[in-house]
Amino acid sequence: MRLDGKVALITGAGSGIGRATALLFAKEGAHVIVNDVNEENGENTAKEIYQKGGSATFYYEDVTIPESVRAMTESIVQEHTKIDILFNNVGISNVGRVDEVEPEEWDKVMCVNVKGVYLPSKYIVPYMMEQKNGCIINMSSCAAEMGLMKRALYSATKGAILSLTKAMQVDYAPYNIRVNALLPGTIFTPFVENYLRTSYSDPVEAIDKIKTRQLSGELGRPEDVASAALFLASDEAKFMMGSPLYIDGGVVFGKNA
Repeated sequence: MRLDGKVALITGAGSGIGRATALLFAKEGAHVIVNDVNEENGENTAKEIYQKGGSATFYYEDVTIPESVRAMTESIVQEHTKIDILFNNVGISNVGRVDEVEPEEWDKVMCVNVKGVYLPSKYIVPYMMEQKNGCIINMSSCAAEMGLMKRALYSATKGAILSLTKAMQVDYAPYNIRVNALLPGTIFTPFVENYLRTSYSDPVEAIDKIKTRQLSGELGRPEDVASAALFLASDEAKFMMGSPLYIDGGVVFGKNA
């Protein structure tokens, strides 16, 4: 029970990495606040946690809207008196070079991926500062560290999150708040599966091509990233501060011959 008694908020917890992490955190003793804008998915995650003997609460709130995030934060603190862990997991993607990205699309992805990290942090950090303890995990990507074809906007958001993580750590270290980032490679989530199905004429061929980028020769699973998030959230990672943690199958630092 590595998170026994902890209260953990996970954004985008209705599917994929967020869902896998919510289930794992609950298994390890945390009360999980499941947040998602897909009500059905979010409720299903919370329901599955309860069915497996865990504890969870679902909040249907948009983390890009200040009033929604403030209200959710106040409600959580009122009910549980604290928030120990914040996993800023929510995110979306797009495809295209800079000249192919429309301004509206740029604003949308920036809003969800970057503002969706900023707002929960803004409203939850003061409570962590008051309690002199907290753990924040921000979802970046290996795309923040390498060039990927037609991923200009997505890479820009994930690079911003990685830089934000480092700056936040400097600011909040005096309050015993740890801020780290996860940098996954290609993880086979429902989101990625849908992207492959709608963006390629042959999704199976696309998957095989993506696999060759990673030394593992396989795509990652949501559970792989959830395990890394659990490590960062636990006391085992107490000496990790402002750090990027790679779960990428070797795509960043390795190269197939």
